[in-house]
Amino acid sequence: MRTPHFIAEAELSSPGFLPLPALLLAGCLISGCLTMTGFAAETPALPARNGTLSIPAQEWRYRPGPRQIKVYLYYPQGELKHVTATTGLMLSLHNWGGTAATGTANPQQLADRYNVVAICVDYLQSGPQSVKGPEPYDFGYLQALDALRALWTVFDGLDRAGIAFDRQRIFSTGGSGGGNVTLMVNKLAPRTFTCIIDMCGMARLSDDIAYHLPGGSGLDARYSADPDSPNFLTPDEQQLRDVGDPSQLAVARKLGNTCKVIVVHGTTDTSCLVEDAQRMVNNMRKAGFDVEGHFITDEDLDGKALKTTGHALGNRTLIVFQKGDAYLLPDSPQALRRKTKTDFELRDEVRYPTAGGAFVISYKEGFPVGRFEKK
Repeated sequence: MRTPHFIAEAELSSPGFLPLPALLLAGCLISGCLTMTGFAAETPALPARNGTLSIPAQEWRYRPGPRQIKVYLYYPQGELKHVTATTGLMLSLHNWGGTAATGTANPQQLADRYNVVAICVDYLQSGPQSVKGPEPYDFGYLQALDALRALWTVFDGLDRAGIAFDRQRIFSTGGSGGGNVTLMVNKLAPRTFTCIIDMCGMARLSDDIAYHLPGGSGLDARYSADPDSPNFLTPDEQQLRDVGDPSQLAVARKLGNTCKVIVVHGTTDTSCLVEDAQRMVNNMRKAGFDVEGHFITDEDLDGKALKTTGHALGNRTLIVFQKGDAYLLPDSPQALRRKTKTDFELRDEVRYPTAGGAFVISYKEGFPVGRFEKK
Protein backbone atom coordinates (compact mmCIF):
# COMPACT_ATOMS: atom_id res chain seq x y z
CA MET A 1 0.00 0.00 0.00
CA ARG A 2 1.32 3.42 -0.91
CA THR A 3 2.07 5.88 1.87
CA PRO A 4 0.05 9.12 1.50
CA HIS A 5 2.41 11.93 0.61
CA PHE A 6 1.30 14.29 3.37
CA ILE A 7 2.09 11.72 6.07
CA ALA A 8 5.59 11.20 4.78
CA GLU A 9 6.14 14.95 4.66
CA ALA A 10 4.77 15.63 8.15
CA GLU A 11 8.10 14.70 9.69
CA LEU A 12 9.66 17.69 7.93
CA SER A 13 7.58 20.30 9.76
CA SER A 14 9.61 23.14 11.20
CA PRO A 15 8.67 23.87 14.83
CA GLY A 16 7.51 27.37 15.55
CA PHE A 17 5.84 28.07 12.21
CA LEU A 18 2.14 28.78 11.89
CA PRO A 19 0.25 26.87 9.19
CA LEU A 20 -0.26 28.46 5.77
CA PRO A 21 -2.98 27.09 3.44
CA ALA A 22 -2.54 26.37 -0.26
CA LEU A 23 -2.73 27.60 -3.81
CA LEU A 24 -4.50 26.91 -7.05
CA LEU A 25 -5.55 24.10 -9.35
CA ALA A 26 -5.92 22.79 -12.86
CA GLY A 27 -5.98 25.04 -15.94
CA CYS A 28 -9.32 25.45 -17.63
CA LEU A 29 -9.97 24.78 -21.30
CA ILE A 30 -12.82 27.24 -21.55
CA SER A 31 -11.60 30.73 -22.35
CA GLY A 32 -12.34 33.05 -19.47
CA CYS A 33 -13.03 30.23 -16.99
CA LEU A 34 -10.15 31.38 -14.80
CA THR A 35 -11.42 34.86 -14.15
CA MET A 36 -10.30 37.61 -11.83
CA THR A 37 -11.99 37.97 -8.48
CA GLY A 38 -11.45 41.69 -8.21
CA PHE A 39 -7.85 42.20 -7.19
CA ALA A 40 -7.73 45.57 -5.47
CA ALA A 41 -6.31 48.42 -7.48
CA GLU A 42 -3.65 48.77 -4.82
CA THR A 43 -1.98 46.04 -2.82
CA PRO A 44 -2.38 46.03 0.98
CA ALA A 45 0.08 48.10 2.95
CA LEU A 46 2.99 46.05 4.23
CA PRO A 47 3.12 45.49 8.00
CA ALA A 48 5.86 47.19 9.97
CA ARG A 49 6.95 43.87 11.47
CA ASN A 50 6.75 40.24 10.43
CA GLY A 51 3.10 39.57 9.73
CA THR A 52 0.46 38.43 7.29
CA LEU A 53 -1.58 39.78 4.40
CA SER A 54 -4.70 38.40 2.76
CA ILE A 55 -5.00 39.02 -0.97
CA PRO A 56 -7.49 38.01 -3.69
CA ALA A 57 -6.54 35.11 -5.93
CA GLN A 58 -7.66 33.91 -9.32
CA GLU A 59 -10.84 31.85 -9.32
CA TRP A 60 -10.54 28.05 -9.20
CA ARG A 61 -12.94 26.28 -11.52
CA TYR A 62 -13.59 23.44 -9.07
CA ARG A 63 -14.97 25.85 -6.46
CA PRO A 64 -16.20 28.94 -8.31
CA GLY A 65 -16.34 32.26 -6.54
CA PRO A 66 -13.99 34.64 -4.74
CA ARG A 67 -10.86 33.16 -3.24
CA GLN A 68 -8.29 34.61 -0.83
CA ILE A 69 -4.75 33.53 -0.11
CA LYS A 70 -2.72 34.27 2.99
CA VAL A 71 0.79 35.63 2.66
CA TYR A 72 3.36 35.53 5.49
CA LEU A 73 6.18 38.06 5.50
CA TYR A 74 9.56 37.77 7.22
CA TYR A 75 11.84 40.81 7.15
CA PRO A 76 15.56 40.98 7.94
CA GLN A 77 15.69 41.18 11.76
CA GLY A 78 11.89 40.97 11.73
CA GLU A 79 11.13 44.60 10.83
CA LEU A 80 10.33 46.50 7.65
CA LYS A 81 12.72 49.27 8.64
CA HIS A 82 15.64 46.93 7.93
CA VAL A 83 14.72 46.66 4.24
CA THR A 84 17.29 48.65 2.25
CA ALA A 85 18.35 49.17 -1.35
CA THR A 86 20.36 45.92 -1.13
CA THR A 87 17.48 43.77 0.17
CA GLY A 88 16.03 41.21 -2.21
CA LEU A 89 12.85 39.09 -2.20
CA MET A 90 12.57 35.32 -1.73
CA LEU A 91 9.72 32.82 -1.81
CA SER A 92 9.94 29.78 0.50
CA LEU A 93 7.18 27.36 -0.47
CA HIS A 94 5.75 24.48 1.56
CA ASN A 95 5.29 20.88 0.48
CA TRP A 96 2.27 19.03 -0.92
CA GLY A 97 -0.09 18.55 2.02
CA GLY A 98 1.82 21.01 4.19
CA THR A 99 1.22 24.55 5.36
CA ALA A 100 3.38 27.59 6.15
CA ALA A 101 7.06 26.62 6.07
CA THR A 102 6.49 22.86 6.33
CA GLY A 103 9.06 20.98 4.27
CA THR A 104 10.89 24.10 3.10
CA ALA A 105 13.63 26.41 4.34
CA ASN A 106 13.10 28.49 7.51
CA PRO A 107 11.96 31.90 6.18
CA GLN A 108 13.40 34.00 9.02
CA GLN A 109 16.81 32.40 8.58
CA LEU A 110 16.61 33.11 4.86
CA ALA A 111 15.67 36.74 5.54
CA ASP A 112 18.57 37.27 7.91
CA ARG A 113 21.22 35.30 6.05
CA TYR A 114 20.54 36.60 2.55
CA ASN A 115 19.13 40.05 3.31
CA VAL A 116 15.76 39.33 1.71
CA VAL A 117 12.10 39.71 2.51
CA ALA A 118 11.16 36.02 2.79
CA ILE A 119 7.63 35.13 1.72
CA CYS A 120 5.53 32.05 2.53
CA VAL A 121 2.23 31.54 0.78
CA ASP A 122 -1.04 29.77 1.57
CA TYR A 123 -1.45 28.76 -2.05
CA LEU A 124 -4.30 26.68 -3.43
CA GLN A 125 -4.87 23.33 -1.68
CA SER A 126 -2.53 23.80 1.26
CA GLY A 127 -3.05 21.31 4.05
CA PRO A 128 -4.54 17.79 4.11
CA GLN A 129 -7.35 18.77 1.71
CA SER A 130 -4.80 18.61 -1.09
CA VAL A 131 -4.38 14.89 -0.40
CA LYS A 132 -7.92 13.94 0.69
CA GLY A 133 -10.14 16.29 -1.31
CA PRO A 134 -12.22 15.18 -4.30
CA GLU A 135 -10.64 17.70 -6.66
CA PRO A 136 -7.44 16.84 -8.53
CA TYR A 137 -4.23 18.38 -7.25
CA ASP A 138 -3.34 21.58 -9.08
CA PHE A 139 0.29 20.56 -9.56
CA GLY A 140 1.82 24.00 -9.87
CA TYR A 141 -0.29 26.10 -12.24
CA LEU A 142 -2.66 28.19 -10.17
CA GLN A 143 -0.37 27.48 -7.22
CA ALA A 144 2.47 29.25 -9.00
CA LEU A 145 0.17 32.12 -9.97
CA ASP A 146 -0.76 32.46 -6.27
CA ALA A 147 2.90 32.55 -5.25
CA LEU A 148 3.69 35.09 -7.97
CA ARG A 149 0.77 37.25 -6.89
CA ALA A 150 2.11 37.17 -3.33
CA LEU A 151 5.57 38.11 -4.59
CA TRP A 152 4.11 40.97 -6.63
CA THR A 153 2.19 42.19 -3.58
CA VAL A 154 5.49 42.70 -1.73
CA PHE A 155 7.23 44.09 -4.81
CA ASP A 156 4.46 46.62 -5.42
CA GLY A 157 3.96 47.34 -1.72
CA LEU A 158 7.60 48.35 -1.29
CA ASP A 159 7.40 50.55 -4.39
CA ARG A 160 4.24 52.28 -3.17
CA ALA A 161 5.78 52.84 0.24
CA GLY A 162 8.81 54.45 -1.40
CA ILE A 163 11.13 51.81 0.08
CA ALA A 164 14.11 51.00 -2.12
CA PHE A 165 14.95 47.31 -2.55
CA ASP A 166 17.06 45.24 -4.93
CA ARG A 167 14.68 44.03 -7.63
CA GLN A 168 17.58 42.23 -9.31
CA ARG A 169 17.78 39.78 -6.37
CA ILE A 170 14.59 37.70 -6.54
CA PHE A 171 14.78 34.06 -5.44
CA SER A 172 12.59 31.07 -4.66
CA THR A 173 12.99 27.75 -2.92
CA GLY A 174 10.75 24.93 -1.78
CA GLY A 175 10.67 21.25 -0.97
CA SER A 176 8.64 18.51 -2.65
CA GLY A 177 5.38 20.20 -3.74
CA GLY A 178 7.05 23.52 -2.94
CA GLY A 179 9.92 22.53 -5.17
CA ASN A 180 7.41 21.93 -7.95
CA VAL A 181 5.83 25.36 -7.40
CA THR A 182 9.31 26.92 -7.32
CA LEU A 183 10.06 25.40 -10.72
CA MET A 184 6.69 26.60 -12.02
CA VAL A 185 7.03 30.22 -10.84
CA ASN A 186 10.23 30.42 -12.88
CA LYS A 187 8.35 28.98 -15.86
CA LEU A 188 5.34 31.29 -15.61
CA ALA A 189 7.46 34.37 -14.82
CA PRO A 190 10.52 33.61 -16.98
CA ARG A 191 12.09 37.07 -16.64
CA THR A 192 11.68 37.58 -12.90
CA PHE A 193 13.87 35.20 -10.90
CA THR A 194 17.61 35.43 -10.33
CA CYS A 195 18.06 32.01 -8.76
CA ILE A 196 15.77 29.19 -7.63
CA ILE A 197 16.51 26.11 -5.53
CA ASP A 198 14.26 23.09 -6.02
CA MET A 199 14.56 20.44 -3.31
CA CYS A 200 13.12 17.08 -4.37
CA GLY A 201 10.24 18.69 -6.26
CA MET A 202 8.01 17.14 -8.92
CA ALA A 203 9.44 17.89 -12.35
CA ARG A 204 6.37 16.88 -14.32
CA LEU A 205 2.80 15.61 -14.00
CA SER A 206 3.46 12.11 -15.35
CA ASP A 207 0.74 9.60 -16.16
CA ASP A 208 1.96 7.68 -13.13
CA ILE A 209 1.20 10.55 -10.75
CA ALA A 210 -1.84 11.89 -12.61
CA TYR A 211 -3.72 8.59 -12.60
CA HIS A 212 -2.07 6.82 -9.62
CA LEU A 213 -0.83 3.94 -11.74
CA PRO A 214 0.69 0.84 -10.12
CA GLY A 215 4.41 1.07 -9.38
CA GLY A 216 6.47 4.20 -9.77
CA SER A 217 5.64 7.20 -7.58
CA GLY A 218 3.41 6.94 -4.52
CA LEU A 219 1.75 10.26 -5.37
CA ASP A 220 -1.86 10.49 -6.51
CA ALA A 221 -2.99 13.72 -8.18
CA ARG A 222 -6.53 12.30 -8.70
CA TYR A 223 -6.90 13.14 -12.40
CA SER A 224 -8.96 11.12 -14.86
CA ALA A 225 -8.21 10.05 -18.43
CA ASP A 226 -11.97 10.02 -19.15
CA PRO A 227 -12.98 13.11 -21.18
CA ASP A 228 -16.42 13.00 -19.55
CA SER A 229 -15.01 13.20 -16.03
CA PRO A 230 -14.89 16.57 -14.23
CA ASN A 231 -11.31 15.61 -13.27
CA PHE A 232 -10.26 15.00 -16.87
CA LEU A 233 -6.63 15.94 -17.55
CA THR A 234 -6.19 17.41 -21.02
CA PRO A 235 -2.93 17.02 -22.93
CA ASP A 236 -2.54 20.81 -22.80
CA GLU A 237 -2.78 20.92 -19.01
CA GLN A 238 -0.35 18.05 -18.69
CA GLN A 239 2.17 19.67 -21.03
CA LEU A 240 2.15 22.96 -19.13
CA ARG A 241 2.97 21.08 -15.93
CA ASP A 242 6.02 19.46 -17.51
CA VAL A 243 8.88 21.74 -16.43
CA GLY A 244 11.27 19.81 -18.68
CA ASP A 245 9.18 20.05 -21.86
CA PRO A 246 11.72 20.92 -24.59
CA SER A 247 9.43 23.14 -26.67
CA GLN A 248 8.37 25.22 -23.68
CA LEU A 249 11.92 25.48 -22.37
CA ALA A 250 12.80 26.96 -25.76
CA VAL A 251 9.99 29.51 -25.33
CA ALA A 252 11.30 30.52 -21.89
CA ARG A 253 14.83 30.95 -23.20
CA LYS A 254 13.60 33.01 -26.15
CA LEU A 255 11.73 35.25 -23.73
CA GLY A 256 15.01 35.85 -21.90
CA ASN A 257 15.09 33.49 -18.92
CA THR A 258 18.52 33.81 -17.26
CA CYS A 259 17.64 32.31 -13.87
CA LYS A 260 20.16 30.07 -12.13
CA VAL A 261 18.33 26.78 -11.47
CA ILE A 262 19.62 24.54 -8.68
CA VAL A 263 18.06 21.09 -8.35
CA VAL A 264 18.77 18.92 -5.29
CA HIS A 265 17.24 15.46 -5.52
CA GLY A 266 17.81 12.11 -3.82
CA THR A 267 18.66 9.18 -6.06
CA THR A 268 16.34 6.82 -4.12
CA ASP A 269 13.34 9.19 -3.97
CA THR A 270 10.18 7.09 -4.43
CA SER A 271 7.72 10.01 -4.24
CA CYS A 272 9.15 12.47 -6.75
CA LEU A 273 11.10 10.16 -9.03
CA VAL A 274 14.70 11.12 -9.68
CA GLU A 275 14.40 10.08 -13.33
CA ASP A 276 11.94 12.94 -13.93
CA ALA A 277 14.31 15.44 -12.30
CA GLN A 278 17.29 14.15 -14.31
CA ARG A 279 15.30 14.42 -17.54
CA MET A 280 14.32 17.99 -16.67
CA VAL A 281 17.92 19.00 -15.89
CA ASN A 282 19.22 17.42 -19.08
CA ASN A 283 16.57 19.17 -21.19
CA MET A 284 17.30 22.48 -19.46
CA ARG A 285 20.99 22.13 -20.31
CA LYS A 286 20.17 21.39 -23.94
CA ALA A 287 17.96 24.49 -24.03
CA GLY A 288 20.78 26.69 -22.67
CA PHE A 289 19.58 27.15 -19.10
CA ASP A 290 22.04 27.86 -16.29
CA VAL A 291 21.26 24.73 -14.26
CA GLU A 292 23.02 22.72 -11.56
CA GLY A 293 21.83 19.19 -10.82
CA HIS A 294 22.81 17.72 -7.45
CA PHE A 295 21.62 14.12 -7.40
CA ILE A 296 22.36 12.87 -3.91
CA THR A 297 24.05 9.52 -3.34
CA ASP A 298 25.40 7.95 -0.14
CA GLU A 299 28.75 9.65 -0.74
CA ASP A 300 27.09 13.08 -0.45
CA LEU A 301 25.52 12.50 2.96
CA ASP A 302 27.06 14.65 5.71
CA GLY A 303 24.61 13.91 8.53
CA LYS A 304 23.69 17.59 8.87
CA ALA A 305 22.26 19.11 5.71
CA LEU A 306 22.02 15.88 3.72
CA LYS A 307 20.90 12.87 5.72
CA THR A 308 19.26 10.54 3.20
CA THR A 309 19.14 9.82 -0.52
CA GLY A 310 15.36 9.48 -0.19
CA HIS A 311 12.62 12.08 -0.51
CA ALA A 312 13.20 13.81 2.84
CA LEU A 313 16.83 14.71 1.93
CA GLY A 314 17.61 16.19 5.35
CA ASN A 315 17.55 19.70 6.80
CA ARG A 316 16.10 21.75 3.99
CA THR A 317 17.23 25.06 5.47
CA LEU A 318 20.84 23.87 5.59
CA ILE A 319 20.51 22.42 2.08
CA VAL A 320 19.66 25.89 0.76
CA PHE A 321 22.67 27.30 2.60
CA GLN A 322 24.97 24.57 1.31
CA LYS A 323 23.92 24.79 -2.34
CA GLY A 324 22.84 28.42 -2.52
CA ASP A 325 25.26 30.50 -0.44
CA ALA A 326 27.64 31.12 -3.34
CA TYR A 327 24.85 32.77 -5.35
CA LEU A 328 22.55 34.23 -2.70
CA LEU A 329 24.90 35.74 -0.10
CA PRO A 330 25.13 39.43 -0.98
CA ASP A 331 28.90 39.62 -0.34
CA SER A 332 29.79 36.40 -2.17
CA PRO A 333 32.17 36.77 -5.15
CA GLN A 334 29.63 34.72 -7.13
CA ALA A 335 26.57 36.63 -5.91
CA LEU A 336 23.90 36.82 -8.61
CA ARG A 337 21.89 39.83 -9.73
CA ARG A 338 19.56 39.73 -12.69
CA LYS A 339 20.22 42.44 -15.28
CA THR A 340 16.79 42.86 -16.86
CA LYS A 341 13.34 44.03 -15.81
CA THR A 342 10.91 41.62 -14.18
CA ASP A 343 7.69 40.39 -15.75
CA PHE A 344 5.92 42.61 -13.20
CA GLU A 345 7.61 45.65 -14.76
CA LEU A 346 7.47 44.61 -18.41
CA ARG A 347 3.67 44.28 -18.23
CA ASP A 348 3.23 42.09 -21.27
CA GLU A 349 2.18 38.47 -21.80
CA VAL A 350 3.96 35.14 -21.53
CA ARG A 351 2.57 32.56 -23.97
CA TYR A 352 3.23 28.80 -23.92
CA PRO A 353 1.82 27.06 -27.03
CA THR A 354 0.38 23.57 -26.59
CA ALA A 355 -1.16 21.08 -28.98
CA GLY A 356 -4.65 22.47 -28.48
CA GLY A 357 -3.92 26.17 -28.04
CA ALA A 358 -1.80 28.21 -25.65
CA PHE A 359 -1.55 29.08 -21.97
CA VAL A 360 -1.19 32.83 -21.56
CA ILE A 361 0.04 34.59 -18.42
CA SER A 362 -0.80 38.28 -18.58
CA TYR A 363 1.18 40.81 -16.56
CA LYS A 364 -0.61 43.81 -18.05
CA GLU A 365 -1.76 44.88 -14.58
CA GLY A 366 1.56 43.97 -12.96
CA PHE A 367 0.27 40.87 -11.15
CA PRO A 368 -0.23 37.64 -13.15
CA VAL A 369 -3.52 36.42 -14.61
CA GLY A 370 -3.58 33.06 -16.38
CA ARG A 371 -5.87 31.84 -19.13
CA PHE A 372 -6.04 29.13 -21.78
CA GLU A 373 -6.78 30.04 -25.40
CA LYS A 374 -8.07 27.21 -27.59
CA LYS A 375 -6.96 26.97 -31.19
